This record gives sequence, structure tokens and C-alpha cells, in this order.
Amino acid sequence: MKKDFIDIQDFSPEELFHFISLIETVKEATKARELPNLLHKASLAMIFEEPSTRTRVSFEVAMSNLGGHALYLRPGEIHLGARETIADTARVLSRMVDGIEARLLHHRDILELAEYSSVPVINGLTDLQHPTQVLSDVFTMYEHSGKVRGLNLTFVGDSTNVANSLMTIATKMGINYTQATPKKYQPLPELLKTAEENARKSGSLLQITEDVEDAVKEADFIYTDLWWWVGQEHEAEERLKAFMPRFQVNSRLLSLAPDHALVMHCLPASRGMEITDEVMDGERSIVFDQAENRLHTEEAILIALIYPRLKQPLTTENEIVRQRIENILSKFTY
Repeated sequence: MKKDFIDIQDFSPEELFHFISLIETVKEATKARELPNLLHKASLAMIFEEPSTRTRVSFEVAMSNLGGHALYLRPGEIHLGARETIADTARVLSRMVDGIEARLLHHRDILELAEYSSVPVINGLTDLQHPTQVLSDVFTMYEHSGKVRGLNLTFVGDSTNVANSLMTIATKMGINYTQATPKKYQPLPELLKTAEENARKSGSLLQITEDVEDAVKEADFIYTDLWWWVGQEHEAEERLKAFMPRFQVNSRLLSLAPDHALVMHCLPASRGMEITDEVMDGERSIVFDQAENRLHTEEAILIALIYPRLKQPLTTENEIVRQRIENILSKFTY
């Protein structure tokens, strides 16, 4: 039976903690160049409907580190949802690859892709969720604090796909989650309802507020993201008025937080808007630790979803094939 990675809500708290342990293990092995080729000869189709730096590079390098291959499929190179249905694309790719990673504009499309795919599908970002990013973020917080449960995480800004997934994973894993944002840009009611239920089960605290100054007073980590994204460009002026300057993560806001509070951003950043250069490049920023940890998070996800499905050949069989190939090559003359 296949397991997809579409939404953090699909995983139990125990499974998420297992992922944190797996990421820690594979990061150590990768750094020591001791990561085994667990995905030897496996292939990953990577579908991107919009540009990407961290998601594309992390998945491609992760497959290479694990002995596999990643195929980048950008807009216009396949007929996803245009001349070919999403369902048919899923069926075709499933016959050729061992997994599919997709960054799609609409969340409904990745749900359809996963429904018709017979191989694991990984959500590399949609308009609603960004689960691989936030799993990496929790691991980064764990690296810097030594714990997960009981941390105080404050998100400042718009209810982006990252914020949606952060709220979910925080309330699942016992992290106290506060989001400071203007009322118009607060989380969708259905997502908030799910997070409230998660918080009741995990014992975490959940707060959505417009009082950004109060929101950061007990924060261990302060997180921000872009104020507008693809498809929201026409709202830029309105959003700028709503968020600037009060919801900007700057030195003034950081001074209201505990001295140990660290700053996070999923990137790309609009420097000088949601976050200032001084803060992003400062000693309390762990932004680039987050970016690096995307690689090890993708390694862990790929191992967890694809490796158990592979039927790895025995070493003796590999040796027989190698000898056969060498015997044939010995007959060539150049």
C-alpha cells in the first residue's frame, strides 16, 4: 500500500516524531558522506507549475545522494491538465517512475494526482499547503532548542500555505502556536477548526491575534513569510497597507521578544518588506539553516515513502549481471 505526503494532517504525532528522528539520522550520514544508496536506480518525477529553488534542488540532490534519479518536468513540457487529464498523467507516470513530487498552483490538483497515482505523491507546495517545508522547520527548531513539545512559535503575517501547514504541524506536535495578522488575513475557518482539535489532543496552545507586540513576548521562534504570492499581485497595494509597518519583522519587534528568540523565514524573502536585512542577516536568524535542512528532510521523506516499496536485487545477482556485461564488453573492438 502506498503512502502519500500531501498534508501534515494525514500523519499522526508519533509518525511526525519518527520523521524528525529520521531526518536527524540522514543528515548526519549525508554530512559524513555515508548515506547508503537506498534508492538505487529509483526515479522521481518532479512536476513544477511555478519556479522553485529550494524544493527543486533539495529533491533533485536528495535523489542523487540516495543513488536514484530525478526528472524535472516544468510547465509546457508535459500536458498536465491541458491536453491530458491529471488522472491520465498520474497513470502514465506511475508506470515509469517510483514516486512523484509536484508543486502545483491548486491543492485540488495534487489531490487528484495522488488519487490516480499508484506510486507515492509528495506535495512540494500548493496554494493551500507546504508540508515538506514545515517538517524541515520543526526539525530546525529541534536542532536549535533540543526539543519540540512546549516550544513557543509565533508566526507574523499573512495566512500563507506555509502558515497553514505550520499551524497544523505545531498543534499536532505539542508546539504552542500564535499567529499575529490583520483580521482579514487570518486562517480559513476550516483549517482553524482542525488546528483547534489538534491542540485539544496534544495540549498545545493556539492563538490567532492582531496584537503582534503581545504575540512575540514569549516566543522561542518568530517566523514570517511573503505578504503576497502568485495570483495575488493585484492585491499588493492593499496588502502592503495592511501589513506595513506593524507586521514587519524588524529590530523593534525582535526587541520585544525574549533574548533567546530566533527568526525564521521559508524563503524567498522580500527583503525590506516582511523582514528587514538587519534581522534576516543578524545573529538571531536561522533562515539559512532552514534552507539547508530542506535537503535532509526530502531525503527522509523519499526514504520513508519509496524505499520500503523497492525490491532491491541481491548482491550476488548484481555480481552476475556485472560479469555478464563485462564479458560482452570484452568482445568489442574500438
